[in-house]
Amino acid sequence: MEISIKRIPWASIFIWTALILVLVFTVMPLVFMLTSSFMTSRQIVRMPFSWIPETFHYDNYIKALRGNDGSWIFPRNVFNSLFVSITVAITTILIASITGYGIAKFNFRGRNLIFMMIMATMMIPFEAIMIPLYMVATGLRMQDTYAGLIVPFLVSAFGVFQMRQYLTTFPSEYLDASRVDGLGEFGIFWRIVFPNCAPVIATLGILSFRGQWDNLLWPLLVTQSEKMKTIPLYISKFAEEKLTDEGAMMAVAVIASLPMFIMFGALSKYFIGGSAVYESRKG
Repeated sequence: MEISIKRIPWASIFIWTALILVLVFTVMPLVFMLTSSFMTSRQIVRMPFSWIPETFHYDNYIKALRGNDGSWIFPRNVFNSLFVSITVAITTILIASITGYGIAKFNFRGRNLIFMMIMATMMIPFEAIMIPLYMVATGLRMQDTYAGLIVPFLVSAFGVFQMRQYLTTFPSEYLDASRVDGLGEFGIFWRIVFPNCAPVIATLGILSFRGQWDNLLWPLLVTQSEKMKTIPLYISKFAEEKLTDEGAMMAVAVIASLPMFIMFGALSKYFIGGSAVYESRKG
């Protein structure tokens, strides 16, 4: 009996228990959000909370799209967030990958200094440059435009750092062989390097997309009209109104969360599998 007790994998049991608890506490708010989106306000605030709706109120989603003022501006705000987030993600990936490739694989004077200067910008909080950036945007007449929402975030210092660190492990022999075969530098990057960066590109794309999808502060400064506002501003306004319907509020949150879930589901295989590839290259 004592031998069998000693053989119990207590470490594995503890790890699995901790993981299950973390999973439960992570998923519980999402389940609450989803089930509440089909309930009335009275059912949501009732204690104890019923996780299964008594009746499914699908009209909460109609209220979410229509808004409390009946303007139906929410679909336009969703489009604004999608357009800005996708554009920023694409430009961040392209510019960061080219810059990271140049710093990682080309030897030139001042390379390390340039890289350190780029990294130094990560130490500056956005709040410190927010007002000067707003004054520049105002001077360039980019207020209440897509350019004002996109241009300040075209490239990310973190993206350059991430691409540089990944490409440092990229075998230089492939690049030398391509040069021997007569392939130009741009061709090497576009046909050899870029397609083999899928894991880090997926990770950078998701982080860049999420950063703009959740961005509240800058759109609050640079946009004035309702038609140019993004989802975080719509949610903030929707929640502050006196006649807010909690069920419709949860429906707004569900709709706002869908693009991130879809993007993560579509790209998860690349950056989950990319960790093993990166570690094997390091070894």
